[in-house]
Amino acid sequence: MLEINGLESRYGRIPALRGVSLRVRAGELVALVGANGAGKTTLLRALSGVQPVTAGRIDLDGRDITAASAARRVRLGMVQVPEGRQVFAPLSVEDNLRLGAYTRPRPEAAQSLERVYAMFPALRAKRSAPAGMLSGGQQQMLAIGRALMARPRLLLLDEPSMGLAPRLVREIFDHIAALRGADSAIFLVDQNARAALRIADRGYVLETGCVALEGSGAELLANERVQAAYLGL
Repeated sequence: MLEINGLESRYGRIPALRGVSLRVRAGELVALVGANGAGKTTLLRALSGVQPVTAGRIDLDGRDITAASAARRVRLGMVQVPEGRQVFAPLSVEDNLRLGAYTRPRPEAAQSLERVYAMFPALRAKRSAPAGMLSGGQQQMLAIGRALMARPRLLLLDEPSMGLAPRLVREIFDHIAALRGADSAIFLVDQNARAALRIADRGYVLETGCVALEGSGAELLANERVQAAYLGL
């Protein structure tokens, strides 16, 4: 579904991504882990079309989207849940969700809304409340629900565990694992390597803008290098 080959990106003269290559197949949940500053968020921004790339290629369903606009990528089925949730605080929960469906027909948006409420009952209970009044965990549910309103085939998740208590991290990651579908995929980026790799089919380790390791989620969890660098073992 997603294939990245030799991707490079810079901030001025400073390289942020250096020849990154990876793939995400339909039906997979693929995790990308790494330390702060490794380039994880830069990679997601490049995939979403908001960070310029200086070399390499991005293919979605076999189509070259390297030069496509961010809006075009959303319409093609690639949707990102941004780091820090970034909900529209003054707007109601339901208005936040409906904004996620701006590319979809109105009848389809109504169906998607019910699907999100079924997945996150807490959002239904607070559908009229300002999004800024939600707890951190509820705001993360809202950010995920807003992305699902666009009916993505490829869902990009940037640090969904950030700032959440351990119990809420488990709940959010259980929801993410349940989003797997035969004709869709999830690309999960998170600094919490243990939680991310626990639910991943496959994973990559990013170090200083390069892919340093790859393997199944279980293989990476058992890797001594990963354990020492990211799991505190």
